Amino acid sequence: MPDDKLSLTELQLIIKDSLYIALPDFYWVVAEISEMKENSAGHCYLELVEKLPDEKNARAKVKAIIWGKRSRFLKSFFENSTGETLREGMKVLVRVKIEYHELYGLSLIISDIDPSFTIGEMALKRQMIIKKLEEEGVYSMNKEILFPALPQRIAVISSGKAAGYSDFLNHLSKNSFGYVFYTALFESAMQGTETENGIISALDRIADHIDLFDVVAIIRGGGSQSDLSWFDSYNIAFHVTQFPLPVITGIGHEKDLSVTDMVAFQSLKTPTAVADYLIDSVAGAEDRLKEISSEISEYSKGIIDYNKERVETSRMRLIPAAKLLVSGEKEVLSGKIIKMINTGKEYILKAGIVPANHKSRLVSSAGLFSSAKYKVLERMSQDMVSLTSNIMSQKKVKTDSLKNALKILDPANVLKRGYTITSLDGKIIKSSGETSENDIIDTKFSDGSVKSKVI
Repeated sequence: MPDDKLSLTELQLIIKDSLYIALPDFYWVVAEISEMKENSAGHCYLELVEKLPDEKNARAKVKAIIWGKRSRFLKSFFENSTGETLREGMKVLVRVKIEYHELYGLSLIISDIDPSFTIGEMALKRQMIIKKLEEEGVYSMNKEILFPALPQRIAVISSGKAAGYSDFLNHLSKNSFGYVFYTALFESAMQGTETENGIISALDRIADHIDLFDVVAIIRGGGSQSDLSWFDSYNIAFHVTQFPLPVITGIGHEKDLSVTDMVAFQSLKTPTAVADYLIDSVAGAEDRLKEISSEISEYSKGIIDYNKERVETSRMRLIPAAKLLVSGEKEVLSGKIIKMINTGKEYILKAGIVPANHKSRLVSSAGLFSSAKYKVLERMSQDMVSLTSNIMSQKKVKTDSLKNALKILDPANVLKRGYTITSLDGKIIKSSGETSENDIIDTKFSDGSVKSKVI
């Protein structure tokens, strides 16, 4: 057995002294916080790791400590400088001194922290996420989705207890136009480590019932600047770009935009701003409907006026034509009478001797024939005038009927008479065969609309 035996304590002290002699200074170290705990005395215990961006396992790991008073100072200094709180998963540049303890082993005592390094890392992380989304060709996909004309069915991702969610609902329900909106809450954590999984899970649940909604709203109330970083997530942003409905964000930050805001269809500052956006969208749709209704009315009036002019033109043309026709018949009849008289005279002259009674009867017959023909012509003239008047009356009645029919068929008048317009996904339903069980249909009355479920 060797004579130079060491106790474990003696060996630990040799290691400790060797480390202090070899590494006596303070060192600036770049590391990621993998664990962070604070005890009742205010001491902050961390585990620092090093790993490459594409690696899950740590390449190096060490315990670190920030003692009580120093911990409170550094945490406050860091938050005021960066707008972020120290947390797990954050990359930091810390000034440390090496310490070795016989019971607890090697650890690093943190005496200072460089907030500018973390700010740069956060900005770099955001730029890397944006660049990756652009390289994958998905960055603007949600922005390119066609926004619905009537965004009234809203899937809301938020914390149910958040003041911003309550403000959003109150603002929607109390809009000055009296519009009705239908909302469904898909609850999720909106800050902390559960934010990413919560929002992605909510999007997946909405996707399972995609036909029931028009848009998705991701909202939360105001918070610290550090809360924004939870939305600088590649996974959340990627799910938003791939979502088949327009996504509107109201995360509650006035100055900065998160990556989630950047890829959403529309980014707004607050939940109430999201509500205003939806209300304005429906108001715009109503204005467009009024414009269409006015255009239909003007077009119908133009058709009526055009046909009135045609009828009047036809009437003015028929009267001279009828007079010309009567005049022509009179001339033809007069020519025949003259021809008959001349023929009679010629016959008498050729016959030589004509009994007086034959002459008298011939003259009388000619007079009667002429009188009868004249009466026929008079009746034809009267009939022609009467027929023309009747035609004009019929045309006027038909024109008035068309005008009344157009008024009756005006969509606004139809609705006022108790009729309704029922649509499914913006398409008017004309037959019961166009609906299926569990469809949500929209029934429009003259003074509003209701939603119904097909049973």
